[in-house]
Amino acid sequence: MKIEDHELRPEDYVEPRCLLSGEPFGYSAAAVSVPQQRIMQKLDEYMSHKDFAGAERHLRYWLDEARLGNDLRGSLLVENEMIGFYRKTGAKGKAYKSIDSALELIDKLSFEDTVSAATTYVNAATAFQAFGDIDRSLGLFIKARNIYEKDVKTSHDLLGGLYNNMALTYAALRDFGNAFELYEKAIKEMGNVKGGELEQAITYLNMANAAEAESSYEEAEHKIFEYLDAAWDLIEESSAPKNGYYAFVCEKCAPTFRYYGYFMAAEELTKRSEQIYERD
Repeated sequence: MKIEDHELRPEDYVEPRCLLSGEPFGYSAAAVSVPQQRIMQKLDEYMSHKDFAGAERHLRYWLDEARLGNDLRGSLLVENEMIGFYRKTGAKGKAYKSIDSALELIDKLSFEDTVSAATTYVNAATAFQAFGDIDRSLGLFIKARNIYEKDVKTSHDLLGGLYNNMALTYAALRDFGNAFELYEKAIKEMGNVKGGELEQAITYLNMANAAEAESSYEEAEHKIFEYLDAAWDLIEESSAPKNGYYAFVCEKCAPTFRYYGYFMAAEELTKRSEQIYERD
């Protein structure tokens, strides 16, 4: 008996997606989107209570849901939030893992030249900068800047965040010319954002640190005090709601004021932060 030639097909050697599902080989279920707004709202709630364990469980749960639902956009959102979360909590290994996953998702989604990609690059670069991986940080910031500045729809807050964090990297490289130029750009952009005074205050404190690093405290003393006074005035005048983020900024700014001898300002910011955390 003659045996006919048989060309192997994928269904001949690839396991079905699920033996019990009854779905044919090659079947691809439609993506089931995760509730992005609800995820962000609940994450803010956890962070406002400093419930970091709860925040991590929350993010991991929704990352699993996004993956099970084949929701690549949802996965990218959660991975981005995980990058920021692990940066804040100092979990370098986990942050780097989320960076790798987020960059892989950018490729899968063909988002390489989009604002979404640039936002991911900024998040990744900021984490690299925080963990001292300066060269990798700068490369991603440059990629993000090229995208943001070419897109006329890029919002002021995105540009402000990019410029401020990119300036930190230049300052770490002791390229203070580029650092101060970007700090000024950050302040200008955040001036167009409602409640942007808090971000401007952070930038002024970064400028104070850069001024000291560029020369010495004695030589830069006058500029340092100008930057500190500007930061304090912006915090006092801020129209931002007195919520968990406001508490986070107060907590973040207090050590810099204390370092430069503004003890009353530092104590007041610490007090405000604690009151908000206790209230919420």
